Amino acid sequence: MSTTATGAATPVAVPSLTSVFVRLKLSLLKNGLKQSGGRTAAYVASIVVSALFAAGMTLAFLLLRGSADAALVTVLIAGVLALSWTFMPLFVPSGDETLDPSRLTMLPLRPQPLVRALLVASLVGVGPVLTLCLAVGSALALAHGPAGVIVAVLAVPLLVLGCVALSRSVAAANVRLLTSRKGRDLAVLSGLVIAVGMQLVNFGAQRLSRAGGLSSLEPAAEFVGWLPPASAISAIDAASTGDYAVAAAKLLLSAAALAGLVYWWQRSLVRLMVEPDGSTIGAAADSAKDKSASSGLLGRILPGGRTGTVMERSLRYVWRDPKTKGAWVTSLAIGLIVPLFNAMQGTGSLYFACFATGMLGVQMYNQFGQDTSAFWMVAQTISTPADAYAELRARALAILMVTLPYTLLVVVATAAVLGDWGSFPEALGTALALLGAMMATGAFASANFPYSIPQDSAYKNVAPGQGGLAWISIFGGMIAGAMLCAPVIVANVVLHLTDQESLLWLLLPGGLLYGALLVWGGLKLAAPRVASRLPEILAAVSKG
Repeated sequence: MSTTATGAATPVAVPSLTSVFVRLKLSLLKNGLKQSGGRTAAYVASIVVSALFAAGMTLAFLLLRGSADAALVTVLIAGVLALSWTFMPLFVPSGDETLDPSRLTMLPLRPQPLVRALLVASLVGVGPVLTLCLAVGSALALAHGPAGVIVAVLAVPLLVLGCVALSRSVAAANVRLLTSRKGRDLAVLSGLVIAVGMQLVNFGAQRLSRAGGLSSLEPAAEFVGWLPPASAISAIDAASTGDYAVAAAKLLLSAAALAGLVYWWQRSLVRLMVEPDGSTIGAAADSAKDKSASSGLLGRILPGGRTGTVMERSLRYVWRDPKTKGAWVTSLAIGLIVPLFNAMQGTGSLYFACFATGMLGVQMYNQFGQDTSAFWMVAQTISTPADAYAELRARALAILMVTLPYTLLVVVATAAVLGDWGSFPEALGTALALLGAMMATGAFASANFPYSIPQDSAYKNVAPGQGGLAWISIFGGMIAGAMLCAPVIVANVVLHLTDQESLLWLLLPGGLLYGALLVWGGLKLAAPRVASRLPEILAAVSKG
């Protein structure tokens, strides 16, 4: 309210909540980009890549216009798009954390205006614009005649709004999970989901090429065409072919699903605003359980003294620390998927099992980085090279507890799929030699090229300014590890070329002994460096 010279009060225009949230979203994006040049460069790069992708997809849709497979391709793409929007908030929770509704609990906001404002603000960003481009491209590929154009005008916003509402409703229903420790674990594991998804796409593409092309996808496209919001795109094709009843039904299905998602979203927001957070209930009981578990099975099977203590600590890092757990799970999954999928496609080799060995051997690199600033407690226990050797040996044994049986499992599984049991001894011996080489070079790299792993970011695995150390540590060590395996590889080749296959079984015990010798030698070389560089290592791993 304001007062004029005559004392009359004049009302002050209050902006709508929707416009306030849109301006808030733009301001938050703008201020976020000012925090660092790297963030600005990444955001600009994402815009450029998205623009190029959108332009290429739009051109592809235009070229697809009039094709018999146009409806099949566009409907399946719409389904994949909706699926991506559904799971994105679970695995990339910080993608739009600036509009976390839990931050609005103290504001006097009504549910319906809040949902409307959040929905409109959610349309601001690279993702929604890219979705809009794909929706418009799909409409251009399918719309024919006046009825098709009219349905396309309705279907495009239904698809975009449906995807955004789907993402927001899932995020609101799981917002307390996404801000908890389990949520951070999901964020770290997003790389695993992407990698597994890429392998599945590659496997599916190769199977499709053998099954007679896209015709094998027609049943899937027919099913997805009735699932909202992809049903909106399918309605365009139905209207263009004169099936108006089906088109109307699919449009109504998409609209009803959108209304249901908005209602679910609203109910989740209300519950989030008025109910207390019970995510920490039972924390004391869990703490007591963890204390009692310290003397459980793990404590009984490990050796006593310093070796057992360090091994138990390393294994608990794997189980409890989100980033360490993510790295291990990703390595275990990809290491098994790559050889098995190639074997199933008939293009693999038993030596592909060495890929799993390499993935797991990388876990030995930057051993002290996972300790972060707490490495000072480890440093207090190291005064001689013998102490450093005992520390490194225990960490290596903890990794070998998992990697040795896992390497055997991958080689056995790959041999079973391929039916190539004759090459089993030589392949396993080569894999064990590679594992020993990776452990040796990992210990040396941990001593000479340590770097910090930031704990406040789920997506940064190297502290600013230490990227070069990480590259040298990992890739330099992998190259050196491959070179250290040269004797086993040369022996394998020579036995094959000289037609002495009957002696190839010797590579199994030979690779095992050679790998053990490499581990011992690598630990012996790295231990003096660790003992003499404790202050430098502490400074390097404490930057995150």
